[in-house]
Amino acid sequence: FSTPFSFAVLKKRLVKLVVNFLFYFRTDEAEPIGALLLEQCRIIKEEENVFSISFIEEPERKYCFECDSEEQCQEWIEALKRASYEFMRRSLIFYRNEIQKMTGKDPLEQYGISEEARFQLGTRKQ
Repeated sequence: FSTPFSFAVLKKRLVKLVVNFLFYFRTDEAEPIGALLLEQCRIIKEEENVFSISFIEEPERKYCFECDSEEQCQEWIEALKRASYEFMRRSLIFYRNEIQKMTGKDPLEQYGISEEARFQLGTRKQ
């Protein structure tokens, strides 16, 4: 999943989403020049083709991205929102509970992780 973007300071970059990292590259180089860890962040649609990423611990620092179309912008927003560990953890808990309701069995038990607190509901408030 990668596409060219312009940063708010009008620098054209190629970005690539890998799990929960958003790597950014100069358009003429193969190695990334930086990466954003997509944890504890807010992703907001700013304008028709523009969205931003800001971090809860540094709200004054905002990264803006301009897409080629509104549709592309929405696709990126959705992909980035699904990229965080916390989103994946909540999804795992939800599907684990749904499977347990349907089958009566904990689907993670066979992997020896049925008692791990991080996969339990109510371990902390969302």
